[in-house]
Amino acid sequence: MLAKDFRLRHEKDIARVLKSRAGAFDSACGVKTVKNSLEYSRFAVVVGTKVSKKAVDRNRIRRQYREIVRSMMKEITSGFDVILLTAKPALGLDYHQKAAKLRSTMHRAKLL
Repeated sequence: MLAKDFRLRHEKDIARVLKSRAGAFDSACGVKTVKNSLEYSRFAVVVGTKVSKKAVDRNRIRRQYREIVRSMMKEITSGFDVILLTAKPALGLDYHQKAAKLRSTMHRAKLL
């Protein structure tokens, strides 16, 4: 589980990241980033109802992406606020495929 210190929780912080133009996108997920003034990076995972109407599916995807981020935390560049945006193809991927796609997307966004 991703610790609360590493989560973006406030709406003003999320809005600031969403206004940013910096990011990288894939068919299953996307990453938007903006610098913060902290010594660590913070993350939010957005899974909309367009991905799935079922809350069970959306929450499962959210938990999986948080766990992937937690496992990669030591490799991720510190000092960024990051939002992970998911798309419908994420439903058809297993955990390892999601991890591979997220790793390549974060590499393109220069977070790894």
